[in-house]
This record gives sequence, structure tokens and C-alpha cells, in this order.
Amino acid sequence: MTDTKLDLKGLLCPLPVLRANKAIRNLAPGAHVEVLVTDPQAPKDFQAFCETAGHEFIESNEQDGTYTISFRKATE
Repeated sequence: MTDTKLDLKGLLCPLPVLRANKAIRNLAPGAHVEVLVTDPQAPKDFQAFCETAGHEFIESNEQDGTYTISFRKATE
């Protein structure tokens, strides 16, 4: 189940990661986040963001130029 879904289509890096980081600040630890983006660099950016911040990167899928990125907010 997705706790938060963010539509960040049309934004170029680093804006999707920055906006997602701001949006999840008030979410509970362990919350599932789904992000929609169109920047082809975004999946790699989100993987690096998750590694750095301690979030769990779940998956990234692309369909018709839109990437759906899922991750779980760090529990600590």
C-alpha cells in the first residue's frame, strides 16, 4: 500500500529528489512512497538518495516515458 504518491513529472534533476525529500519529512518512518517522474536520470538519482538517507529503494519501472519509483522511508 502506498502511503504517499507524488507526481513530479516534468521536473529535471535535482528537483524531483529535492521535492520528494521535502514531502516525506512529516511521514511516519517506514511509510511507502511512490513517485512519478519523467526525467530519465531520476531512477539513479533516487537510488543514490535512498542510499545516502537510509531509505529502502524498492523499485523503478518505466512506461511510456513515465518512471514510477517506489521507496520506503527510513525507520531511524
